[in-house]
Amino acid sequence: MYDTDSKGISFTAGFFILIALTAAGLLVASAISIPVWTKMTGTSIDEMAKSLGNPAYANVARIIQTITVVFAFFIPTLIAASLLSRKPLKLLGFTSGIRAGQLGLVVLIMIAALLVSVSLSRFNTMIPLPESWKTTFDKWEDNYNEQVKAILGLRNVPEYILALFIMAFLPALCEETLFRGGLQNFLTRSTKMPLLSIILVSIIFSAIHFSWYGFFSRFFLGFILGFIYHYSGKLWLNILGHFLNNVIAITAMYVAFDDQVIKYWGLLLLPLVIGLLLVFQRISYGSALVVKRSIK
Repeated sequence: MYDTDSKGISFTAGFFILIALTAAGLLVASAISIPVWTKMTGTSIDEMAKSLGNPAYANVARIIQTITVVFAFFIPTLIAASLLSRKPLKLLGFTSGIRAGQLGLVVLIMIAALLVSVSLSRFNTMIPLPESWKTTFDKWEDNYNEQVKAILGLRNVPEYILALFIMAFLPALCEETLFRGGLQNFLTRSTKMPLLSIILVSIIFSAIHFSWYGFFSRFFLGFILGFIYHYSGKLWLNILGHFLNNVIAITAMYVAFDDQVIKYWGLLLLPLVIGLLLVFQRISYGSALVVKRSIK
């Protein structure tokens, strides 16, 4: 079916254009972040990489985090969508018409999926690795955790609320725009293979966090979010689901909840997650038809 909003660039080209723009966005974000760091901290660029996890530099770390997700994820996707369509927001899935049933199911799905993902993270740690790999992965994990803790702060209620915006809402908005509204959307329209697109983009989504111990967990959550996007075509549902996941994780850190008590019990909820996804697919069938027609 002819798309009157198309500017004539193929979605295959759009997929690779978006990857290139994202890489360029990372460079732009770095170029902006470096002077911000040196101005606010009074230290050199050499100190930046190893000091982002220092709680003393929490405010500048928060600013750099915001710059990164906006300039590397959100803006490149808007530019790519604008190159492909005269209605870029519609193309990405920023549309209305969300049903109450869909909202409720997304909340239930994400809560159950989060518990499953905690158990998957535990499973990740049990996989034997060569010692050199383990050393590298441990270093990645330590650096990531230090930076997250520094950005979050969580010493009081104002810092908790700020963390919900910087580490829960902004990543949900920008990451879902890039990975689901952009990459998965373009790849699905190009290949006509939704499942393959969801899997590939979920792998990329997990890999960019540079955390081996959270790889299967993030892949699983990425797959869930990809499924929700494909069968609804509503990016706001994805942003809500991603935001809820982040809120629960941050709140657990704020109240010092030890997720190790879940162990492998979370895997028992996997059938529930699958069942809820099937219900979501059924009630979103009308939306799915719209998505499928738009892919043609």
